[in-house]
Amino acid sequence: MTERELWQFLERSWQRKGRAAQISGMIDTPDDPQLQAQGEYIMSHAVLPNDYDKMPKEIIIEMGNLLFYREIKQKTKETIMVILAHQKRKEALDILQRYNKMPDSGLEVFAEMALDECIGWNNGSERIGLWNIS
Repeated sequence: MTERELWQFLERSWQRKGRAAQISGMIDTPDDPQLQAQGEYIMSHAVLPNDYDKMPKEIIIEMGNLLFYREIKQKTKETIMVILAHQKRKEALDILQRYNKMPDSGLEVFAEMALDECIGWNNGSERIGLWNIS
């Protein structure tokens, strides 16, 4: 899968099934990069297609592999991490754990939050950082 193919796949998913319902908000913290990154992570959930939990394992693995290419845009990597974070699959968890060992500069907090959320989904707690959504 290429970066372009990923976006085409998502566009088709959004057209067929729409996007997952989200609660959104805004964090105005220009002096705190960590809080800014956390706010961006929360807002990035808007990319989730309604059927994000039904993606084939092969697609999850292919999109996850894109995280390890330096030429992939940051926005694409954020999108991939959010999708992987919502997978109740060992493969997604493994990819996020591997990526967290060497995240791209500027994506450290984002990667950590995605991994934390994926751990929650895979443990059945549906826990996001400090928030419990069960």
